[in-house]
Amino acid sequence: MAGPAAARQPAKPARQAPKLPAFTWVAKTRSGEEKSGEMEAADLESVQMRLRQMGLQPVKVKKKPVEINIKIPGLGGVSRKELVIFTRQFSTMIDAGLPLVQGLDILASQNPNPEFKRVLREVKEKVETGSTFADALGDHPKVFDALYVQLVAAGELGGILDTILQRLGVYIEKAEKLKSKVKGAMVYPSVVLVVAIGCVAVLLLFVTPTFEKMFKDFGGTMPGPTQLVIDLSNWLQDAILYIVVGLIAAVVAFLKAIKTPKGREAFDRTMLKMPIIGELLRKVAVARFTRTLGTMLSSGVAILDALDVTAKTAGNVVVEKAITHTRTKIAEGKTIVEPLAETGVFPAMVVQMIGVGEATGAMDAMLGKIADFYDDEVDSAVAALTSMIEPVMMVVLGGIVGFFLIAMYMPIFTMAENIH
Repeated sequence: MAGPAAARQPAKPARQAPKLPAFTWVAKTRSGEEKSGEMEAADLESVQMRLRQMGLQPVKVKKKPVEINIKIPGLGGVSRKELVIFTRQFSTMIDAGLPLVQGLDILASQNPNPEFKRVLREVKEKVETGSTFADALGDHPKVFDALYVQLVAAGELGGILDTILQRLGVYIEKAEKLKSKVKGAMVYPSVVLVVAIGCVAVLLLFVTPTFEKMFKDFGGTMPGPTQLVIDLSNWLQDAILYIVVGLIAAVVAFLKAIKTPKGREAFDRTMLKMPIIGELLRKVAVARFTRTLGTMLSSGVAILDALDVTAKTAGNVVVEKAITHTRTKIAEGKTIVEPLAETGVFPAMVVQMIGVGEATGAMDAMLGKIADFYDDEVDSAVAALTSMIEPVMMVVLGGIVGFFLIAMYMPIFTMAENIH
């Protein structure tokens, strides 16, 4: 009989069975049709035996090579382009009558991205256990966001999954085009600004000291512009370390601040109030809001659920709060127009057009038209911004370099006159 001490001993945890190796196989049915797949088994003979039990004649069985998937922070994952391709291909398969699990199996085996392949296999396995497709997708929020999952759930419920997936593909494509337009508008001026700062730093830190030494050797009084450049160069050489440390500290503090709720809201509100960029960002927010809400409503999602998802995918805290406020008021029994107008975030024209859509029962179609209109507005705003910034940046950069050259050459002209 075991003593009290022995009775109190914790039970040893059961050992997990070692994971069996995976094999790929090709086999033929009795009718001669060729099939292929993967199977976990102890050895090659076990795979062949199981295939024969399934009524298949093995043709080729081999051990699956080990997939090496090194994850580097900031890299990898699933791109939006890959998601669009998957969505469109899967929609075509469902429309052609292919079973859900078989379609997932085909797309997983053909996908070149190891991460996406792993996700699709996990989705397929969960669907095979009886889960809905939407629930299986919901386990991977980094790949399939709330909007995607909600629309798929609506498609499954309404029996129109192929149509929903097709709409999703179009939506993601248009959303990505909108995002790339804004990025394109910001990249050019940012690059020019960095080049301008780099040029000025090189001129002041390395070129000016050489000229200063030469001018001192010749003696005489420096012209005003030359002395200004030399003083600026000396100051920069003394303060460069403090400037670099200060900039790094400012960037770190800024990144930490915008991760807090209040900091993020203050930043988003400031961006919307900026003279030129603010108007562009407002148009982008309207286009995204109307496109997302219109896609969800046309797919049969209830307006409160649609507004909830639209708020989460707004991309701007101020816009998100405005949509959440609207959702709360609609839940209390109000129409969508009144609370939207109260927020002051959306232009009056947009609010009125949504009101007309609500009154006529065609809000999804009206939202689509507004989204198309604001997509064009964003195109025009980006083109105008780029055409305005380009000459301004060139003039500023040219002016800085020109002033430096004049300041450096003025003493040389003075010295040449003294020699004569």
